[in-house]
Amino acid sequence: MTNQDNLRDRALVFRSLHVPGSPLVLPNAWDTASACVVADAGAAAVATTSAGLAWALGAADGDRLDRDRALDAVARIAACVDVPVSADVESGYAKDPAGVADTVRAVLAAGAVGVNIEDALYEGDGGPLRPVAEQAERIAAAREAADAEGVPLFVNARIDTFLRGAGGVDLTLERAAAFRAAGADGIFVPGAVDPGTVKPLVDGIDGPLNVLAGPGAPPIAELAALGVARVSVGSGIALAVHALVRRAARELLDAGTYESLTGGLDYGEVNALLG
Repeated sequence: MTNQDNLRDRALVFRSLHVPGSPLVLPNAWDTASACVVADAGAAAVATTSAGLAWALGAADGDRLDRDRALDAVARIAACVDVPVSADVESGYAKDPAGVADTVRAVLAAGAVGVNIEDALYEGDGGPLRPVAEQAERIAAAREAADAEGVPLFVNARIDTFLRGAGGVDLTLERAAAFRAAGADGIFVPGAVDPGTVKPLVDGIDGPLNVLAGPGAPPIAELAALGVARVSVGSGIALAVHALVRRAARELLDAGTYESLTGGLDYGEVNALLG
């Protein structure tokens, strides 16, 4: 089997995991160690968190990490696990649709079979979100680049209406329809977890809905009952890990004790996962 055949098969498997009512659950990873731990825990796929990955590489989140460094990390993650990998590529690590297409080709070369592409704007005075027509062109470029490679890459279009306070259900559905028409496979709406919001999104989007969950969100069983097809936690696990680092460091430095280290994984177990 060629590498392209293997990619195609993984992409088809990844697509099949998006089932409304029986969602794909993704504990997001940010480096090889976290990816191996997540896969070993039984995850059917591994998705990266762009924030966690950027922080691990010494950069801030929000389109500040360059494509090569980001996708080198994705390649290492894809090489260390036997499940499909989806890469969070922020806005596409590019200023125009042609650049987004280049990013998608690099994602496939790294061994990933899914991407998240967000519509938030971090530069300029155009508002919190990229204009819908412009974002649709970027999604279309991603779709065309993957199709030209013969890999059914899962394009997850992230809509930041709720996350950035730019609109509600109606605007989200309008953007979702445009992005689906441009070639997106799924729609990701972080910031929308209330059942009264999630249900109209599920009903109004012609495609699988991805919800960003965390403390305070309904349990996965409730999201499944609403028809959600994918649940991820974004930077949540990375933030929890960094909170432990700070807690343990302060305990060591201030109290001179080590209780925060209780419950850590066994050295040999982690070493074996990466061996």
